[in-house]
Amino acid sequence: MKLRDVLKNSNILESKGDLDIDITNISSDSRLIEKNGLFFAITGYVLKGTDFIEGAIKNGATAVIVEPDVDLSSFDYPNVTFVKLDNLRKNLALCSCNLYDNPSKKLKLIGVTGTKGKTTSTYMIKGILEKHGYKVGLIGSIATYIGDKQIKINDRTTGESYEIQKMLALMVKENVDIVVLEVSSQAMKLDRVLGCHFDITLFTNLSEDHISPKEHPTMEDYFQAKLSLLKMSPTCVVNLDNEYTRKIPELLPDKKIITFGVENKADIMAKDFKYTNSSVSFTLVTSEYEKEIEVSIPGKYMGYNALGAIAVSRYFDVSYENIKDALSNISVFGRSEMVPNKLGYKIMIDYAHTPASLESILKTVKPYTKGRVICTWGVGGDRDAKKRPIMGEISGRLADFTILTCDQARTEDPAKIAAEIEVGLKKTGGKYKIIINRTEAIRYAIHMMNKDDILVLPGLGNDLYIEYMGVKYPYNERIVINDIIDEMIKEKQAV
Repeated sequence: MKLRDVLKNSNILESKGDLDIDITNISSDSRLIEKNGLFFAITGYVLKGTDFIEGAIKNGATAVIVEPDVDLSSFDYPNVTFVKLDNLRKNLALCSCNLYDNPSKKLKLIGVTGTKGKTTSTYMIKGILEKHGYKVGLIGSIATYIGDKQIKINDRTTGESYEIQKMLALMVKENVDIVVLEVSSQAMKLDRVLGCHFDITLFTNLSEDHISPKEHPTMEDYFQAKLSLLKMSPTCVVNLDNEYTRKIPELLPDKKIITFGVENKADIMAKDFKYTNSSVSFTLVTSEYEKEIEVSIPGKYMGYNALGAIAVSRYFDVSYENIKDALSNISVFGRSEMVPNKLGYKIMIDYAHTPASLESILKTVKPYTKGRVICTWGVGGDRDAKKRPIMGEISGRLADFTILTCDQARTEDPAKIAAEIEVGLKKTGGKYKIIINRTEAIRYAIHMMNKDDILVLPGLGNDLYIEYMGVKYPYNERIVINDIIDEMIKEKQAV
C-alpha cells in the first residue's frame, strides 16, 4: 500500500520525501521493522522514539513518523520519507487499520474488559461459540488463538495497535467468524484498539487495582478508561451487582444494554449456587430458560464470569444446551488451575493479585478442604502498594498457613514488598513464614503438605516468567512443582 493511503485520515503537519512509496509493515518497535516498513518514533515514559530511527532504517524502514516537536531538517536519509503527525499513538492505530484494510469490519468482534474475569470470560465465550459451530479467534493476555491453534504467546493483556490489526487480518484470511479481544484499561488510554469495529462488549466488574502514578491516578480515571471501550460498540453486557458497572445503563442510554447479576434483577441471572473444589453450579434464570448449569472451574466469581459469557453468546444465537455443554468442560491456563502431580496433592495456580480476588479464591477452596489451606504468594512491584497489608490480612485470616514470597517484583525489592504485606498478616495472628525465593517457598509448602491439604499459589497465573529489575527470567510454576515432587520421591526411595 502507498504511504499516502496508509496515512489516509491522518492530519499531516509536515513531510519530507516521497509519499507514494510502498509500505508493507508498520511498528513502533524498531526491532520489528522489515523491508518497506513504516516506523512510528513514539516517545514513551522512558525512551525517546527518535533514538531508534537509525535502527529502524537499518532494518528496512523507508518511512518514519515523528512527533510534532521534531525538526525534520535534522535527518539526512535521502531514501527515507519523514512525516510529522500529532498524537502518534492514535495515528499508529489508524494507520494500522488502513494498512491491513480494516479487518475488524470483515468479522464479528467482541471486546471484554474489567478488573477481574477478563481472561476467563474470553475463554468461556470462545468455548461456547465453538460449541455452536463458529470458527473463533482469541487475542488475550495468555495467547492468541485461531480455533485450537496457538498463534503466539502474549506478554500483556492487549498488544499494540499494529499487532492487533495484523492478527485480525490473519484471522480474516483464515475465515474466522468471531474474534474475542481482551482489552485492558491501559490499552484504552493508549489508543491500542482505536479503529476496531466492535459488535458487542462485556464489562465484567471494576475493583481497586492499577491505581498508581504509572497507570491510573484515581478509580474514576480507571473506570472511565474501561467505559470508553463500551462507547465503541452498539451493544454492551454489564454486571448489575458491581457498584461501578451498575451505573452504565444510565451513563450510556443510547446503547443496547444486556445485564447480568445475582443480587439485582437482571436479564440473565443465577441462583442456588453449589460449590466444590473443582466446580461451581447454579440455576440459570432468563425470561425463557431456567435450568442448572455447571462450570468446571470453582468459585462464585466463576458464576459471574459465566453469566457474562452466556449473555454475549446469546447475542450470537447460541442455544442454551450448547452453552451448558461448553461450560461444563471449560479450563483456563493459570486460572484456578489444578496441577497434576505424582503425589496426587491438590495444588492450584491462580492469577489472583487483588484483595477481592485473593479473598475469593481462598473462600472458594476453604470450605471443601479437609486439611489445611496453605497459601504461597507475593504481590507485584511498581503497582498499588496500599493493597499489600490488606491482602496480608486476608491471607492471615483465611489461610491456615501463609508463605510470603516473590511475585513480579519488577524494580522493587521483594523483601520490602513482603514486609508491607506482613503488616496486615500480623494483625490476624495467622501462622506464616517469609521465603523470598519463590522456588524455595514452593518447596517448603509442598514438603509441609499432606493429601488432605490444598496449596494455593496466587499471583503468577499464566505468566511463564518472573520479572526482577527489568529482566524477565523464564519461570513455569508447573515445572517447578513437578521437579520438587520428583525430588521428594527420589529422596524417599533412597532412604
